[in-house]
Amino acid sequence: MGTELKKAIDQISKDRGIDRDLLIDTLEEAVRSSVLRKYGDAFDVEVNYNDDEGTMEVYHYKIVVEEVEDPNTEIALEDAREHDPSIQLDDDLGFRLNVEDLGRIAAQSAKQVIIQRMRDAEQEIIYEEYKDRMGEIASGIIQRRDRTGWIINLGRTEALLPKEEQIPKERFKRGDRVQAYITQVLKEGRGPQIIVSRSHPDYMAALFRREVPEVADATVKIMGVARDPGSRAKVAVLSRDRDVDPVGACVGIRGSRIQAIVQEFRGERIDIVVWKPDIADFARNAMSPALISRITVDEEERQLEVVVPDDQLTLAIGRKGQNVKLASKLLGWKIDIFTESRYGELHAAQKNLEQLASVAEIPVDRFLAAGFETVDQVSEMSDEELIEKLPGLTASKVGDLRAAIMFLKPVAKPEPEPVPDFTVRPEAVPAAEAEEAADPDGEDGNAS
Repeated sequence: MGTELKKAIDQISKDRGIDRDLLIDTLEEAVRSSVLRKYGDAFDVEVNYNDDEGTMEVYHYKIVVEEVEDPNTEIALEDAREHDPSIQLDDDLGFRLNVEDLGRIAAQSAKQVIIQRMRDAEQEIIYEEYKDRMGEIASGIIQRRDRTGWIINLGRTEALLPKEEQIPKERFKRGDRVQAYITQVLKEGRGPQIIVSRSHPDYMAALFRREVPEVADATVKIMGVARDPGSRAKVAVLSRDRDVDPVGACVGIRGSRIQAIVQEFRGERIDIVVWKPDIADFARNAMSPALISRITVDEEERQLEVVVPDDQLTLAIGRKGQNVKLASKLLGWKIDIFTESRYGELHAAQKNLEQLASVAEIPVDRFLAAGFETVDQVSEMSDEELIEKLPGLTASKVGDLRAAIMFLKPVAKPEPEPVPDFTVRPEAVPAAEAEEAADPDGEDGNAS
């Protein structure tokens, strides 16, 4: 029995990669738990593994007393001296228990504790091995599907590719080899401890580091990634070397480098744009391939007013709003898009309001604060409503205001509501690699 136990310990330690001393400690604790389960927690038990004999030695200790109240924990002095003539009151006297006498239930309990402790030890080993690998690319084989996603065999352990981290419309079958980005390593849990993703923006950045030497050695920096997984992505890049074109480096000769990444993402189209420290310049690049006429920046609200030629609106917005949505996500700013004709109409309306404000001798901001954006809106108000809504407007000036309205309305075209042709808010800030500042000497002026 002893030889078998020793062989089992050596074999488990080798096959599972569990430290031998840790396994022995686990076995000792399992046997101790089984004894206490059978005899009660009051039992004073000591368990030791005898490595020479390959056996578990269990000792039950009792306190020497004059009068016994609990025979499980105490022994009379007279009885104790039959075992050890030199024993004294309050000494501990140990009796060896036969482990085989624990019974079937105790043995089963010991087995369960051993299995759980081994599982805990394995999880700790996996955690220690993978905790520093978050942000790396892992490769494995599709093993099965469960209600939460695909289970991937990584070799010594399994990883979970959740449904929400998959690329839409991507299909797998058992035995397929797949790679993904490690996003989480859980210290403990019932299911797989490793959580991976194929839709994460940083997975694309990691692939660029692997496929493009200039990105790997930080000559070219990935400043941000925005993805519509499986469909389209925008990647912002910056060169730290004036002689290195960041877009060309990422694309490669005849597109060799970027094609490897596109194939990994099942044909996801990738726009590579040059990052700029000035948000307006960066926005022009991010909105590519659309041409931009002008950009107005609202730093406080992190909002951009982008004006495009009328024939560029469809291109700027993109299919289902994809181009502007990705640009907004990449920039981390809200974007309002206006065509040049709409923008001109809106500014004509603003000029008319400014003329009304001049006649009324009050700031135009008061018209805007009152919700007036067009001359028509002002003309629809009664004299009393205008005096109430526009602080500083006197009764004598209302007549002048009405005359100005009559003068402007025939000249002005019907004034549109000030609504942009398209508005989008960012869904996320740029990916993890983006930096707050960049070396101006490393700027590259080329945009895709």
